[in-house]
Amino acid sequence: MDNAHTDVSLTAGGEAAALPARLRASWQRSQTYGLTPEEMRPVFTGSVDTGSLLYECGHEVLRGLRETLANEPVSLMITDHEGLVLCRLSDDAAIDRSLDRVHLAPGFYFAESNAGTNGLGLALADRAPSLVRAEEHFCTGLRGYTCAAAPVLDPVSGEIAGTVNLTTWSDSSSQLLLALAQATAGSTTALMLARGSGRRVRPLPRGEVFRVYADAEQDDDAEHPLSAAWTRRVTTARTALAEGRVVAAVGEPGAGRTALISAARRLTAPRERVLVARAPAPDAMRAWLTLWTPELAKDDTCVIVCGVDALPAWAAAELAGLFARVRRTAGGLRPRPQPFALTASDYSAIPPELAALVDTVIEVPPLRDRPDDVMPLAQHIARRHRGHEVTFTPAAVRALTSYAWPENVRQLRRVVREAASRADVVEARHLPPEVFTGARRRLSRLQELERDEIVRCLTEPGMTMARAAAHLGMSRATLYRRTARYGIDIPGRVRSS
Repeated sequence: MDNAHTDVSLTAGGEAAALPARLRASWQRSQTYGLTPEEMRPVFTGSVDTGSLLYECGHEVLRGLRETLANEPVSLMITDHEGLVLCRLSDDAAIDRSLDRVHLAPGFYFAESNAGTNGLGLALADRAPSLVRAEEHFCTGLRGYTCAAAPVLDPVSGEIAGTVNLTTWSDSSSQLLLALAQATAGSTTALMLARGSGRRVRPLPRGEVFRVYADAEQDDDAEHPLSAAWTRRVTTARTALAEGRVVAAVGEPGAGRTALISAARRLTAPRERVLVARAPAPDAMRAWLTLWTPELAKDDTCVIVCGVDALPAWAAAELAGLFARVRRTAGGLRPRPQPFALTASDYSAIPPELAALVDTVIEVPPLRDRPDDVMPLAQHIARRHRGHEVTFTPAAVRALTSYAWPENVRQLRRVVREAASRADVVEARHLPPEVFTGARRRLSRLQELERDEIVRCLTEPGMTMARAAAHLGMSRATLYRRTARYGIDIPGRVRSS
C-alpha cells in the first residue's frame, strides 16, 4: 500500500480523507481505540527487559548508528513486539526533552492503541516499514515529528520481535529516514542470529493459494482412525460449517488447524472445493488478495484463510469487509451462505474486524497432547511417501510416541519421511537425534555433532552404555553426564553394562 506523503491540511476534528489508504485505515483504528487527536494514552510499565536478545543486539546496533549520526537531531529507539520502548539513544538534548514530554521514552507503550497513528505503531500493525510525517500523526502532540520504523524479525521463528524507530523533527529531511530504519532493523536481526543459535534465518512467507484434496494427511482414515479428541473437534467443525457459521481453528502452528477444517467440510460436502489461502509477506499482500478473493462468491467452495494473526491491519480490515459483503449477498440467494474459516495461534490474536465475524472457535490441541494420533499419522505419512506399508519396530514406536513434537505434525511428517526413505522397517537408529533429546537450551554446532554421535551409538542394536562409552572414547561417567546435558533418552534402553 502507498505510504507516500500527501500534502494535506488536517482539521482538529481528525478529517483524514486525503491521506493514503494505510494511514487513513490507521486513523480509523485510532478512533476505534477511543483516542482523540487531543489525547494519547502511552501506558508506563515501570521497567523494561534489558536482558533479552532483542535489547542486547538492538542497543548495540543503535550505538553504532549514533556514532555515524553525531550532532543530527534524530532519536534512535528499539521497541518490543507490543510497542514498548526498550531503549532510546540520541545526541540531541532538545529532541530528547521534547520526546519526554509526549512520553516517547523507555518504559512507555507506544502502539496505535496507546498513541494513535505513529511510525512504530503502524509498522507493528501492518507488519511493514512505515513512515509517518508531521500531520499524518493522529494525535496533535506528535505532529511536530516525523517517525520512520521497520519491524525486527526473530531470526529463528520469523515472527516480529519488535521495531527500530527513528524520530526527527517534522521540518527535517526525511527522504532517507525509512531506508535507514530498514537497514538498522536488518542489522539487528543479523546480530540476533549470530548471537543466538546459529540457525539460518527463516525466509519470509511467500504466500500460497492451493486446493486441498480428499487424501490430506489428517482426513478421516478408515484403517487408521485418529483419537477421540481429534474426532470430537472434527464433528464440532462439521456441524458449524454445515450451518453456515464462520469457524476459527486456533492452536500451535503445525497442529493440524487447516486439516481439521478441511476434514470436517469433506464429511458434509465431499465433492466441494476447499481453497486454502496462506498469507505472504506484507509487500506481496495486495497481489495475494487479488488472486483468491473472487473465489469467495463461488458456489461449492469453502475458503480457509490461514494465519490471520499475521495479517497487516489494513489487510485484515479489508478482508473482513469483503467477507461481510459476501455473506450478506449470499444470504439472500440461498438458505446458508458458503462457509469460510480462519486459523490463528489464539483467538485473542485474531484481528478485531475478523474476530467479530467468528461464530465458532475450535482449539486444536498440539500433537504432544494427542499421543494416540502419533502412530496412525506416522503410518499414513510413511505409506503415502513410499507408496506401500512401512513397519515401525517397538523401539521406534516408543521413541515417536514419547517425543514432545514441538513443531507438531509438520515435524512428524519430516521425521517420518526421512526415516521411511532409509528403510521399509523403521528402527530407532533410523530416526534423527532430535527425537531422543529433550535439551531446551540452544547448542553450538560442535555440541550438536557430539549429541548426534552419542545418539547414533546408543541406538545401535545391542548397544550398552559401557560399549558406547568405549566406542566414543570417553568414560561411562562422562557419557552419563553428556546424555543428561543433552536430554538424551532412548526408550527401552536400560542396560548399562
